[in-house]
Amino acid sequence: MMDVAVCSIGSTDPWNAAGLGLDVRALAECGVRPLTVVAGVTAQDRGGVLALEAVAPALIAAQFAALRAAPIGAYRVGALLDVESIRAVAAALGARAAGLPVVTDPVLAPSGGGTFADGSAQAALLDCLLPQTTLLTPNLAEAGHLTGVRVTTVAGMEAAAHRLRACGAAAVLVKGGHLAGDAVDVLVHSGGTIVFEAPRLAGSLRGTGCLLACAVAAALAHGESLPDAVSRGRAFVRTKFASAVSVGGMRLAY
Repeated sequence: MMDVAVCSIGSTDPWNAAGLGLDVRALAECGVRPLTVVAGVTAQDRGGVLALEAVAPALIAAQFAALRAAPIGAYRVGALLDVESIRAVAAALGARAAGLPVVTDPVLAPSGGGTFADGSAQAALLDCLLPQTTLLTPNLAEAGHLTGVRVTTVAGMEAAAHRLRACGAAAVLVKGGHLAGDAVDVLVHSGGTIVFEAPRLAGSLRGTGCLLACAVAAALAHGESLPDAVSRGRAFVRTKFASAVSVGGMRLAY
């Protein structure tokens, strides 16, 4: 029986190609008990978002309350769909996550197209959620949207990470999956800057941000250092590339 839990807070995806359904599987594989708080429901496929709806703040708060006895070692935050749900999650984390790692993946849009968070939601994320965040894990586009600066180089990734730390996140990992060349991620934290590099794997995979954030949160829940947790998360994602399958026109982690 797993004696450490990680609570994933985010939205559903009917395919479980990303979001809470994928998180549950990933967290279990990483050796922690998966718990969830449903903050939103989406209908999406390989073509993008068909519909979405945020969960009422009172129901978000009630889900957190239902987990008050759980042995939570870390939190992972994914796609939040409106200002009210972001504020509700931030308030709950402020009350319940003191001293625990919070890994926030600022999912602003699905890979298939469409958007999850408009400008007001992005502002709420910066104002309310970043101060609760131990590690923020934006990709290049998300880092650009949140900082207002186009991010296209490794130097730009580091600069964006510093900007986001100034907004309140304790540490930032900017993911360079869409850069040309090797797979490069840049971590900026209190100990300085670390550039992670590895040969790029062929093909694509849905849900890589979810997989990485979950693996990092699980490693932090087990007491690993932040750099070691990021290394473990990157390795976990690479194993999923090797075992991915094609379903419904998408390459999925199964």
